[in-house]
Amino acid sequence: MGVALFRWLGQTARRSASCRGQGRVDPVSEGREGAQWKADGALVLLTVFWGLTFVVVKDALAFADPFTFLTLRFVVGGAVMALLARGRMFAPGIVPKGLLLAVVLFVCFALQTVGLTDTTPSRAAFLTGLNVLFVPLMSMVLLKRLPRWGTSVGVVLAAVGLYWLTRPTGGEALPGDMGGLLLGDWLSIGCAVAYAGHILLTERFATKDNAVGLVAVQLAGVAVMSALCMPFVERKLEWSQPLVVAVLTCGVLASAVAILVQTWGQARTTAVRAALIFALEPVFASAFSVAVGREVLGPKEWLGGALIVVGVFASELGTAVWDGWRARGRTPAA
Repeated sequence: MGVALFRWLGQTARRSASCRGQGRVDPVSEGREGAQWKADGALVLLTVFWGLTFVVVKDALAFADPFTFLTLRFVVGGAVMALLARGRMFAPGIVPKGLLLAVVLFVCFALQTVGLTDTTPSRAAFLTGLNVLFVPLMSMVLLKRLPRWGTSVGVVLAAVGLYWLTRPTGGEALPGDMGGLLLGDWLSIGCAVAYAGHILLTERFATKDNAVGLVAVQLAGVAVMSALCMPFVERKLEWSQPLVVAVLTCGVLASAVAILVQTWGQARTTAVRAALIFALEPVFASAFSVAVGREVLGPKEWLGGALIVVGVFASELGTAVWDGWRARGRTPAA
């Protein structure tokens, strides 16, 4: 449904913008844009999986230390991807690229998971979601690449929406919370920076035919790095239903499936667009919290969620209209 909606929006905006040029649309451009709408729609769907994980992981950490949980999670996810990948894990160039992505991905999940032990899910969701700002900033500084105007408007709207939705200074009171940032908050910010780097690297390395092997190497690498950290932390492991559910849910859906979809999607869209779509994650996280009775949203939270959605659609429609106008300008007069 998400894919179809994004495709329809793109086609409608593009055709409206090109109508003065006698409605002629370059079929090559149309095919390329159609692939991008599919990719964007798929990225929206994976944010649903990620939106489930904040509450699920927070509950699981009552029964396992962060690195034991990460090891279990990525062993499950890595096993699933190894079965799918088979020999594709060792295709030329896959292992070094996958290991580099694995290092960055490990930093992301280690900071996020450890951070959740010292902050609330809502604060962690907001601060992790700051990658929607870090990706275009890093893209401009490192790659000298300016985002399109529609994407820039969407990023601003999404950032404001993230603030209102997740109330980084509100919600559950925490020991040591005096209105400033906790250690868990700083770790979540570090996660956002690392994840912005992961998004940019994925855009650079992902192609339309190497996603499965690349993800399999990543997940295996994160599992090994998590296991290597276990001797250096206070171990905790109490098998329980919440822990098993969290390991299976995060391992299969939020790791294997979600990161595979991310890699596949980013081979067909830009890093900045992907980061903007990922800003929907706290919207789904809040919706899940409301559905299970863990949280009640007020007017400001609903406004924040609406701004994020508007920001995503502003980016999609603005980019489509701009591309349509450019195509119309290149169309020779009859």
